[in-house]
Amino acid sequence: MEKKRGKKVTIIGAGNVGATVAYSLAMQGVCHEIVLRDRNPDISMGKALDMSQAANAARMHTIVKVAHEAKDIANSDVVVITAGSPRKPGMSRDDLLMVNAEITKEVIQDVKKYAPDSIIIMVSNPLDVMTYVALKESGFPKERVVGMAGILDSARMAHFIYEKIGYGAGQIRASVMGGHGDTMVPLPKFSTVAGVPLSDILSKEEIDEIVERTKHGGAEIVGYLKTGSAYYAPAKSTAIMVEAILKDTKQIHPCAVYLDGHYGYTDVVSGVPVALGANGVEKLFEMTLTDEQKELFDKSVKSVKEMIDVLKSNNFFDK
Repeated sequence: MEKKRGKKVTIIGAGNVGATVAYSLAMQGVCHEIVLRDRNPDISMGKALDMSQAANAARMHTIVKVAHEAKDIANSDVVVITAGSPRKPGMSRDDLLMVNAEITKEVIQDVKKYAPDSIIIMVSNPLDVMTYVALKESGFPKERVVGMAGILDSARMAHFIYEKIGYGAGQIRASVMGGHGDTMVPLPKFSTVAGVPLSDILSKEEIDEIVERTKHGGAEIVGYLKTGSAYYAPAKSTAIMVEAILKDTKQIHPCAVYLDGHYGYTDVVSGVPVALGANGVEKLFEMTLTDEQKELFDKSVKSVKEMIDVLKSNNFFDK
């Protein structure tokens, strides 16, 4: 009788976000083994050792290891990709796009070779486009390549709602869809405080103010930190996705996925509500949108298509 293998999660990119995803998973005991893969093996070793000791302190069974070679990611159930370059002085948006697309392509080759049955969660920016690159380069079914953004944007919006009303912490459910960042589409109709619709609690002006702040939520944190960007909320949002997949919960979350005729769009990635489970995206939900939301979603999808077109015009997918 074959011995049953424990769940394994590989995290590629052990910077602040990647390491915090690993720590969050280790503290919850969600999986048996976490593997860190990074260009700097010493940093990975230090973090893995520290986290394994923390797991022991928490009486968790999770072991955190380091992938010294690409083959060490074999048999991963989930592969989280946070690897990417930050925007440097003098770099245009398109420059950054090409650099991170190349990094993603390289990483995906290893995943395709050594973890062909895994589910990929993309965290690298620009998120929606990198999810598209991961899907095209891996050749995986679209259900097994998912981008993390909607859970983070929803969490940011929920916190800003709390700041505005001053009560209901932990009972606020905010919903967003579309691209990550300036083109996200808030869904106040599906946002509630302890089940009460947001529109019954706040005026349209107040909701609009929250939405604007949410769109720039990442930039606000960068403004305070000066030398880095947010990582606790992005990492926790990613860990929530990993847990939903490993535990096969079928929980519904907004995630960046490939649209194939959904909402009237095809050959593009955008954030929409999906049920996450053992197969990745178990079901994609098409919600009824207002004319204003349709317009915002269209703008969001077009901004992603423009970046995909930049890659195509540079023959990125033909190399």
